[in-house]
Amino acid sequence: MKILIRNLARDVSREELQALFEAHGRVQSCTIVMDSVTGGSKGFGFTNMPVPHEAKAAIRALNNLELRGSRLRVKKAEALAKATAEDAESQAELPSSDAPKTADGVAAGARLKKDGTPLGPRKARVFRKKS
Repeated sequence: MKILIRNLARDVSREELQALFEAHGRVQSCTIVMDSVTGGSKGFGFTNMPVPHEAKAAIRALNNLELRGSRLRVKKAEALAKATAEDAESQAELPSSDAPKTADGVAAGARLKKDGTPLGPRKARVFRKKS
């Protein structure tokens, strides 16, 4: 289970964070997100714990824990599938000339009929006030 750790103090090391989670179970990986410009910590990181009940126990134990003057916020990381689904929806809303094409020439994410032919562009909805 991938765990998101927010509100980390900037001077917390990866090893220290990993040791904190290893007290609650096996840790597969541990990373702190670094700023590419300054080279310092961005104040959050991720830990991957392969055993779900150990991960849940670590989340309960470490959420709201004060570490070096910062109160940690620990929770399960959101799935990437939500972001990719939103990206697919936004691609479908693009005009067909702007959308990337697949091998058969149909816009990626285009709406299709049951027989596989693409639907035309969506018509703009007009709302009129009733008199």
